[in-house]
Amino acid sequence: MEQVQRSFVELYGTEPEGVWSAPGRVNLIGEHTDYNDGFVMPFALPHTAVAAVSRRTDGVLRLHSGDVEGGVVELRLDELAPESDRNWTAYPAGVVWALREAGHPVTGADVHLTSTVPAGAGLSSSAALEVVVALALNDLFELGLQRWQLARLCQRAENVYVGAPTGIMDQTASACCESGHALFLDTRDLSQKQIPFDLAAEGMVLLVVDTQVKHSHSEGEYGKRRAGCERGAALLGVDALRDVPYGELDAALERLGDDEEAVRLVRHVVTEDERVEKVVALLESGETRAIGPVLVAGHASLRDDFRISCPELDLVVDTALASGALGARMTGGGFGGSAIVLAEASDVETITKAVEEAFAAAEFTAPRVFEAVPSAGARRLV
Repeated sequence: MEQVQRSFVELYGTEPEGVWSAPGRVNLIGEHTDYNDGFVMPFALPHTAVAAVSRRTDGVLRLHSGDVEGGVVELRLDELAPESDRNWTAYPAGVVWALREAGHPVTGADVHLTSTVPAGAGLSSSAALEVVVALALNDLFELGLQRWQLARLCQRAENVYVGAPTGIMDQTASACCESGHALFLDTRDLSQKQIPFDLAAEGMVLLVVDTQVKHSHSEGEYGKRRAGCERGAALLGVDALRDVPYGELDAALERLGDDEEAVRLVRHVVTEDERVEKVVALLESGETRAIGPVLVAGHASLRDDFRISCPELDLVVDTALASGALGARMTGGGFGGSAIVLAEASDVETITKAVEEAFAAAEFTAPRVFEAVPSAGARRLV
């Protein structure tokens, strides 16, 4: 944090007015349900984006990242326009654009950013950047916005300014999660419930295995799945796939006839919402180990019905389960990124070694494996 302040002084010649942080996230269960008005269950990582920020009054936004080659990028607020920027700066600039579009009096800022959230790993590095800037500007300009409102504006920045058709989960997780809890979020009405999720107390660990296979949400496959889900909802005459009750799934699939793609996408979303509710019930009743098979079922659905897994993700899941894991699944948007592995603490070493050896044998890039500890959401540090 002190390094971030020092870098800000070197860049801009004055002390920042404050320093803020916002975390990346892991989604425990509930994948590709958020843009279908469904249920999700993310928790925040200890990995964060950190921003030192000061206000300006001259309509200028100056951005710098300690993680990207290059100097300060200077933008004029009145020239910010959707999909005009294909660089990392689109995320913080998009937040400023979204705030101003919503009528909030942001008159400019100097921003220095750095992040420990792995980019392209399905852990919401972009949402962390957005939320940390939004929280800083909310505080500095005294906008009085609630956390869920900041998340909504950050989602709008990503959807409209960046051009990535993401749901609301990532930004809400970064803004609203609490340490030692997973966030049960209804993405339709944004109601939230903090569910205790303290694995260490029960002798368990949740590993994140970053396959090092990079993905990008703004590329076509994510958008195709979203459009396919919307088409499925239209064919079934509902506002969103959230509205298809789990108990009526078979009848709904029958109505879709031989539309194979619609059948697969609808089946995944409806069963995944059911899996989220099942995990909530198990955690609330203290049956944490029993969530393992639910995670595995979620992976099979993402692999076979939604078709967004990849050989590296499947190898993590299969190897971890064969090595004694309680459960495992891919997490995030798909086509690469990360998998999660629920394991007894005593089995972590064995599982990690097995996964690393399996990747080496398959001649894949070595994965990055680390423990995911449910951590605090966005906050002001200084």
